[in-house]
Amino acid sequence: MFNIEEELKKLPAKPGVYIMRDKTDNIIYVGKAVVLKNRVRQYFQNSRNHSEKIRQMVDNIDHFEYIVTDSELEALVLECNLIKEHMPKYNTKLKDDKSYPFIRVTMNEDFPRVSMVKEMKKDKAKYFGPYISVNAVLDTLELLRKIYRIRTCNRKLPKDIGKERACLYYHMGQCDAPCEGYISSEDYRANISELVEFLNGNYSRVVKLLEDKMQKASETLEFEKAAEYRDLISSVKKIADRQKIINTDQVDRDIIAFAKENDEAVVQTFFIRGGKLIGRDNFHLSGVQDVSDREIMASFIKQFYAGTPYIPREIYLDVETEDEELLSDWLSAKKGQKVYIKVPQKGDKEKLVELAKKNAELILHKDIERIKREEAKTTGALKELASYLGIPMIDRIEAYDISNTAGYETVGSMVVYEKGKPKKADYRKFKLNTVSGPDDYRSMYELLTRRFTHAKKEMEQLKQKQQDISLGSFTRLPDLILMDGGKGQVGIALKVLEEQKLDIPVCGMVKDDNHHTRGLYYNNQELPIDKSSELFRLITRIQDETHRFAIEYHRSLRNKKQVKSILDDINGIGPKRRRALMKHFQSLEAICTASVEELAAVPGMNREAAKNVYDFFRLQGEQEQPEKK
Repeated sequence: MFNIEEELKKLPAKPGVYIMRDKTDNIIYVGKAVVLKNRVRQYFQNSRNHSEKIRQMVDNIDHFEYIVTDSELEALVLECNLIKEHMPKYNTKLKDDKSYPFIRVTMNEDFPRVSMVKEMKKDKAKYFGPYISVNAVLDTLELLRKIYRIRTCNRKLPKDIGKERACLYYHMGQCDAPCEGYISSEDYRANISELVEFLNGNYSRVVKLLEDKMQKASETLEFEKAAEYRDLISSVKKIADRQKIINTDQVDRDIIAFAKENDEAVVQTFFIRGGKLIGRDNFHLSGVQDVSDREIMASFIKQFYAGTPYIPREIYLDVETEDEELLSDWLSAKKGQKVYIKVPQKGDKEKLVELAKKNAELILHKDIERIKREEAKTTGALKELASYLGIPMIDRIEAYDISNTAGYETVGSMVVYEKGKPKKADYRKFKLNTVSGPDDYRSMYELLTRRFTHAKKEMEQLKQKQQDISLGSFTRLPDLILMDGGKGQVGIALKVLEEQKLDIPVCGMVKDDNHHTRGLYYNNQELPIDKSSELFRLITRIQDETHRFAIEYHRSLRNKKQVKSILDDINGIGPKRRRALMKHFQSLEAICTASVEELAAVPGMNREAAKNVYDFFRLQGEQEQPEKK
């Protein structure tokens, strides 16, 4: 079970994206954070400062997850991608479907141009981005013109060389005027090559050049020019902090990395489609102890891609895999085109793999903590109980309860816990018939006698068959019996076990004046329990579950008897029509208020029977009205 308070404590103090989900696992909100730990906690603090929308969203959160990124910039773009992909209920949605800008270099021209565009197209141009800040892109384009003197016009070159005069940018020193033939195609392309290198992230030389110019301008007291260089350096650094969550090649690829500890492993997969990270998933593997990383990766690839309907063109891994060539051929055959499996060593793809591994490690750590907590609540609590009672081992516990209303419809329940968890398939209900009136002791005697008599019969049948047959719910005897009561209830259980010649420890749950367990009755002694212990919590869970199961069974029998006693008194209504009426209307109240036409529309009913039902409840209603004075 997802414990929000516990999970909040484990949030990392790192940037990333958090994803809120409801009880049906639907994504209801996606947000970004500079520090995940601080941002996500704010939702679950005092709600007075929250808007109504946020309060409603928080009320619907069942669990959350997060993706760690290297910067807020990455978190922002990832947030946008996830919102666009999943359209969460509580996120603000842009109607104009705003997209982030790219820088486009028209490499297919003799004299390439550089411009800002809003989307990538499948042409022969190079695209860089997308970028978050439009102003930073515009500043960078201006910078590129100043440094590399690249044209901005739409003239068709070399066809239009010399047809018009050079534009203002030439006179401002920001263009070499290829339109006038003042620079050759080779020299111009050399500038473009340096520009592309800059956009690829090799910008240190340009920053150094600008810093030198800023220093010189400052020394010559040209402070305005120095400030201009300072702003340009800032723009360069913004544009250089490119979003590695997004790729510009539009290739579909999966990024796979895993983390392992002892016998458990978590595989983290990022799904990149059209160059954008649209989602991620994590998968748990067990039985990985003493298994090599290459084997683990190969095993995952085979199991995962055998069942997934889509295979990307590229699969990037954090470790080499066994049978890489064979796996590539297999995936290529499934896809119908070549599939590449790679382990990137540098660049953005290697950083994405690192990011996937980092998230796998976080998830694994969180799961190990969860497993430890679960073990403390279940098997840990059982060990504590066994030690407390001086029993060698406890695996299976059976708890019993009686429910009745002043002796009416007395029922019993048997609830089973194995390894500290409820085993609902072994729960059993008992409708008790030998006891009249409210006598819990005699009722419990009947219940336990029936339970263990049945067990002995099943064991005899197993012996006669002389073969290995799986144990049934009655054949399997408990390691401990828990009675919902103290000395009296324990005495009844011990009497039954003595009669059945069985040796099973019996423990009673002693309650205080508020009907809460305060201790255990065992071997004629009341043993106190530390209320802060996992043992106390386990006993409380078993007690509550035993009560719930007994009361629900008793309520269902009471309701059935009530329905039967009323409907079966109506002329023309037998068991079949009674069941049809209840199935159609779902409640007795709905039948009472239904019209003749509505009743006659029920399968198996006719108008005469419908009229009888209608008249019966109208007559009852009149009889229940107080006499008029």
